[in-house]
Amino acid sequence: MKDGNPLIRNMKKIKFLILLFCLAFGYVNSSAQELPNIIIIYADDVGYGDLSCYNDRSAYKTPRLDKMARQGVRFTDAHSPSTICSPSRYGLLSGQQIYRSTGGGGGAFEGPGGPSYLKPGQLTIADMLRNKGYRTGVFGKWHVGLSWFDKDNKRLEGGFDNSLLIDYEKSTPLIDGPNQRGFDESFITPNCPTTDPLYIYIENGMVPIPASQRHKQENLPNPGGKWRWDNDEGWMAPGYNFIEADLLFYNKTREFITEHRNNTPDKPFFAIFSTQIAHAPVLPAPEFNGATKAGPRGDFMWELDVLVGRVLDLVKELGIDNNTLIIFNADNGAETVHVDWMRQDFGHDPSGGWRGMKRDGWEGGHRVPFIVRWPGKFPEGLVSDQMINSTDIFATLASIVGYKLKDEEATDSFDMLPAMLGTQEEAKLIRPHLLTQSFRGQFQIRKGSWKYLDHIGSGGNDYDRGNLVKYALPETAVGATGQLYNLTDDPGERKNLFFTEAAKRKELQDLLEQLKSSGRSAPKNREPLGIKKIYELSILEK
Repeated sequence: MKDGNPLIRNMKKIKFLILLFCLAFGYVNSSAQELPNIIIIYADDVGYGDLSCYNDRSAYKTPRLDKMARQGVRFTDAHSPSTICSPSRYGLLSGQQIYRSTGGGGGAFEGPGGPSYLKPGQLTIADMLRNKGYRTGVFGKWHVGLSWFDKDNKRLEGGFDNSLLIDYEKSTPLIDGPNQRGFDESFITPNCPTTDPLYIYIENGMVPIPASQRHKQENLPNPGGKWRWDNDEGWMAPGYNFIEADLLFYNKTREFITEHRNNTPDKPFFAIFSTQIAHAPVLPAPEFNGATKAGPRGDFMWELDVLVGRVLDLVKELGIDNNTLIIFNADNGAETVHVDWMRQDFGHDPSGGWRGMKRDGWEGGHRVPFIVRWPGKFPEGLVSDQMINSTDIFATLASIVGYKLKDEEATDSFDMLPAMLGTQEEAKLIRPHLLTQSFRGQFQIRKGSWKYLDHIGSGGNDYDRGNLVKYALPETAVGATGQLYNLTDDPGERKNLFFTEAAKRKELQDLLEQLKSSGRSAPKNREPLGIKKIYELSILEK
C-alpha cells in the first residue's frame, strides 16, 4: 500500500498508535497464552485436483474447503516431501526429507513395523511447540513406525503373522509412539487405518484392546465392489471400526480441543487431525453415502469436506476462531486406481491435469493442496504461487511462536510466514529450490521453473502394464539417465530436455549433490518473526 495519500498516512499513524497501546498494556505479548492455537488437518492421498477450489472441472464440490481458501491463503505450487505416506509424515513431524533418517528412501509400514523414522532425541514439531507452552495432541493415522516386542523382548519386524507375536505388556507404553515424540495426548492407528494390519487403536502409548481376530475384506459392507480395493486381510482388535474411522478421529480431536479449552483456556493447543480420507479402500461413513454424483470416492471427499467444516465450526463455537491457525495439507497425490477410475467413470482428474499420481516423481505424485487460515492475521483470498513443501510447516510455526531453530533441527524447512502474511515480502522468492522424493526414494529437485528428476521413468509406478499403460508417454530423450523439464513451457512433463539443456541439467545435478551432502537444504541461522511482529504486520499492512 503506497502512503502518498494523506488519509492513508493518517490511518497508518492511528493503527500504529493502537498497536503501541496494545503493546504497552499487554494486549499483545509473547507469553504462551497469546500465541495462536494451531490445528493441522493432514489428509491422505488427496491430489491437487481433488478440491473444487483447485479444479473447476471437479465432479463434486468441496464447499467448506473452498470457503476456507477464500478466507485464507491457497498455495498453487505446494508439494509433499515424498510421494507415499510414511516418509511424508516424517517430513511433517521433523521438517526433514526421509533420507535424513534412513540415508535413502523409506517405505510404508505394515504389521508391527518399525522402529520409528523419528530418532530418539530428534526435535519434532510437537516438541518445539510444547517447549513454547502448547498442549499437543495427534489423532488418526500415525504411520512413521513403532517398536513392538515379543515375549522374549525381541523387536518384531513387519509382517501380518507377526502381529500375533506381540507381547503388549512388554511393548507398551510404546517407546517411540507419539507420547515419546512430543505429544501430550494421542489416539492413533499404527499404520493406514483401513489398509494395513495390524488394526488396533493406540491411546497415549497403550493398546486398550489387542489384535486377536482375523479380518477379512468381505466383512466390509460399504461401499463394496472395486472400491474395497487395498483392504488387506490381517489381525484386528475386536470392535475395530473401518467404516467410521474418520468420524472417530474427528471426535477424538474435538474432545481434545474442547476439554483443553474448558480446563486450561489460557494455554494454547496444537492438534493434528490425521485423516484416512482419501486413502484406499474407499469407505465413506453411512451418512455420506450418495452425497455426491461422483460415486463412493466423491462421497468420501465430501465427508472430508464436512469434517473440515466441523473443525471450523468448532473453533467458532468455542470463541477462538480469531486466534486459531488452521492448515490443510495432504501427504501425496491420489492413488493410481482412484485416478484411473475417477477419470474413466466420472470425468474427474484427482491429479488436476498434472502428470503422474501417488508414488510418481512427476508432479501428480507430490503436488498437493495447501490452505492456511488465520483470521485477522492472514489475508483473505490470497492465492500464492510460492513453492512450498509440507516440511516448511515446521519452520513457519517456529517463526510464529518465536522459537529459534538450531541449525541441526528441521534442516529441510523454510519459513513461509511472509507468503502467508501477504506482506511486501510475499512477492519475493522464499524457496530457491525444492526437494522431493518418490516411492523408491529417488530425488526430484526444482529451481524456478526447472525440474530435474534423478531417475528415468516415474520413480514409482510401472506404466508398462495394467491400467496405467494408457497413461504412458513416449521417452523423448532416449538413453538419458534422468529427466529435465521446464514446467513453465511444459507443465505436463512431456519433453525431456536432458540432452538439449545440458548446462541446466548439470547445474541441478550439482545442486542436488550439494544439498544431499551438506545435510540440509534450508538456510542456517533462521530467525523467527515472532508474535509481536505478526501483530504489527497484520495491523499496519492490511
